Amino acid sequence: MTQVNELYSLYEIDNEKWLEKTLKLLKEKQLESLDIEHLIEELEELSRRDKKTVERFLEQIIRHLLLLQYWTSEQEYNSNHWRAEIMSFRTQINEDITQNLLNHLQDNKEKIYEKALKYVKQKTGMLIDCPEDCPYSLEQLLNQNWLP
Repeated sequence: MTQVNELYSLYEIDNEKWLEKTLKLLKEKQLESLDIEHLIEELEELSRRDKKTVERFLEQIIRHLLLLQYWTSEQEYNSNHWRAEIMSFRTQINEDITQNLLNHLQDNKEKIYEKALKYVKQKTGMLIDCPEDCPYSLEQLLNQNWLP
């Protein structure tokens, strides 16, 4: 059995060992011994996971900005909480952001905004009037010091 076949089989049995061996082969530039099929699969999944993570953080930022800006009847009681949540989600998203992920967020900002808006409308019982299109730039959304 060749090293590629062994590695291919290991992927199904022990993913952690497969990853360790794959990394070792990459570092040693033993490219001919790599399980390319599963390596591609893992890289694609990693990319999807990173994109979904930053999308979720951005959605949370938007939700809380909308609540802070438009749910005026609840501001006195909740504004400190909403500001703290905005700060926390911004910190988390900015820790891992890359240019590729920034581009992804820019390309998908309106879709993310639609999900956030749907949530806010449900949470507030449709009592607030928010814009149908995102009123915030990506730079504003990610800026730790910006609030509407």
